Amino acid sequence: MGSISLRDLSKTYGGGAIAAVKSVNLEIEDGEFVVFVGPSGCGKSTLLRMIAGLEKISGGTVAINGRVVNEVASRNRDIAMVFQNYALYPTMTVRQNIAFALELRKFPQAAIDERVNEAARILDLKELLDRKPGQLSGGQRQRVAMGRAIVRHPQAFLLDEPLSNLDAKLRVQLRAELGRLHQRLGVTTIHVTHDQVEAMTLGSRVAVFSRGTLQQYDTPQKLYDAPKNLFVAGFIGSPAMNFLEGTPAADGLVRVGSAEMRLRAPLTGKQSGLVIVGVRPEHLSWRPREEATPGALAGTVDLVETIEPEAYVTIALDDPAARVRRADEPAANGMASDATAGSAVQRIQMRVSARAAPALGQKVALVADPDRIRLFDASSGAAL
Repeated sequence: MGSISLRDLSKTYGGGAIAAVKSVNLEIEDGEFVVFVGPSGCGKSTLLRMIAGLEKISGGTVAINGRVVNEVASRNRDIAMVFQNYALYPTMTVRQNIAFALELRKFPQAAIDERVNEAARILDLKELLDRKPGQLSGGQRQRVAMGRAIVRHPQAFLLDEPLSNLDAKLRVQLRAELGRLHQRLGVTTIHVTHDQVEAMTLGSRVAVFSRGTLQQYDTPQKLYDAPKNLFVAGFIGSPAMNFLEGTPAADGLVRVGSAEMRLRAPLTGKQSGLVIVGVRPEHLSWRPREEATPGALAGTVDLVETIEPEAYVTIALDDPAARVRRADEPAANGMASDATAGSAVQRIQMRVSARAAPALGQKVALVADPDRIRLFDASSGAAL
């Protein structure tokens, strides 16, 4: 098996004018399943291709099992890559597609047959070995692509968005198969995706990228519970975390407009000035407005989306002084609120049981779990 170490890895284009990947440092342990996740254009696939040897490195090093492979050809790195578009040979059978790489390496026929049959058993392809790719479904083709990687017994699997071309039901099915396959084989795996559900369910650790920069590298639970900055907090979680402008007050309170929200403990080191208050939709609860305590964050139910067994509730805040922020803009630019986008209405989301959702148009008071509120610096976006 193989560990993978990335040291100050960079990729630039246009003579250094465009930085696609910016000084990434990562340590991937032997047998680990790591996911690279982020929006389109964040550099995750470019990073994977540099590890594979398909993209020239502009700076830094890639080491596999302690061996620097910057100048080693892709075919000699002892890795196997699975692509988004399957990349199967249409005129070959499933058996021939799986065996092709071994035949190129002049493996004995008995060894080829043994490895092909083993991969077919693992991936449930035994009945399909004599078919051609045109006779297979999308999910079956992706399993064939995995089989072609498995038979090589590589030190690492590199998966470049292998599930993105599949329909939703098949994607869920193959996601589970990928997880079971990794448990069975124990091979170091890097999986690239823009889908946070894939990232959070598959990865033992997840690397979150934005604009070529590694934002946070941690376990799925840590990314959810303790995001290091506004980008990670807004990217991880569905629906996304709500962000509001706030001002710290005494006794563990933070003011949002004219409302007050209680923190788990007083904020130390910064008792004045603007902060960003982050609270996930699932950490908000509600009560009828008439039952609210003074200073509660109040609003009117604007939209109820029922997705059994839950409901996503959008609430238009009544307080004109309450300001909602967006997580997709730089914090240093003030992170324009909905008001600057052409609407004076400030909205946040709540996720509750479908059986306990408020009615459309109902006046509600919102309560945030003090243990779950997160604060971020308004200038840098860093967690406080």
